[in-house]
Amino acid sequence: MIAARQTMFFGAGKLPPQGAQGYTGTHRGNQFATGWKRESPLGLLVLGFAARIVTVVLEPARAMNETKHDAIRAYYHALFSAWGRQHWWPAQSRFEMIVGAYLTQNTAWTNVEKALANLRGARLLSISGIRRTPQPKLEQLIRPAGYFRQKAQRLKTFVRFLDGRYSGSFERMFARPTGELRDELLALNGVGPETADSILLYAGNHPVFVVDAYTRRILERHGIVSSATGYNEIRLLFEQALVSTRLPKRGSDGAPSEGNQGNETASGSAESGPAMTVAGPQGSGHRPSRLSTAERTVLVQVFNEMHGLIVGVGKNHCLKSQPRCEQCPLQKFLPKAK
Repeated sequence: MIAARQTMFFGAGKLPPQGAQGYTGTHRGNQFATGWKRESPLGLLVLGFAARIVTVVLEPARAMNETKHDAIRAYYHALFSAWGRQHWWPAQSRFEMIVGAYLTQNTAWTNVEKALANLRGARLLSISGIRRTPQPKLEQLIRPAGYFRQKAQRLKTFVRFLDGRYSGSFERMFARPTGELRDELLALNGVGPETADSILLYAGNHPVFVVDAYTRRILERHGIVSSATGYNEIRLLFEQALVSTRLPKRGSDGAPSEGNQGNETASGSAESGPAMTVAGPQGSGHRPSRLSTAERTVLVQVFNEMHGLIVGVGKNHCLKSQPRCEQCPLQKFLPKAK
């Protein structure tokens, strides 16, 4: 960039004379090594001009990101106001959640529930249960979830990882820094970014946003990202947008009320019976469970709720083909047709 400014000052193809005021560079044929003295008038002019160029280039990008952040925050409040808490992840323990994260790959949740019921009925839905069960038997128990041979092997691999690296302790595993543990999970066979981040968020209460196919589809249709946008870019977009978001609480009548913020904790009561019964789809809400009502930081709870709400939009409204936008809480945010 400085080289370009030098061309402006001294003419195309010309270099400043060696010894020129404020210039300490050297000529090497058609090349030169820059060396403007910061305190010289010409050096200050060059640096000031460069700073203005950087500002012109970066400020629109910052403004664009802020606009996207504002949109994501608006989506969160609109969805939570419409549907309330989603009670994700529907599990009674951290290990059940992790097993569910593996089993839900490339299949519907209804199939996962059948496989989990088989494991629960055989009293094998535990670390020790998966550890001691022969793989052929495990394959048959989880068969309803599909790809049962691969998934049985991957569950075995995870238990070996937990035993070998953390002596079978979730407390030790989830005490690891988020980035380091994420890398370890991603190194396991069958664990991609979505599965790793689901484990971190829902089982480990790490502040990581989970991006899935619904998230990408909704953001693309709303003009927030393009089809070329990568997973981590979308994840960071949500994390930056929601980092200071307040957590609405659901009152006794089921309506959201203003919550708290920062490093405070959030929890809910595990009332029995189905989630609130209101006409029409209520996102992707589940019945409250021991895991979904566990105490966690407000930021983790916000990421938790936002992911569940996004899934609700994808399942009920933003369908892959023939989307049903009319009753969607996010319809008002769609770009105007040109």
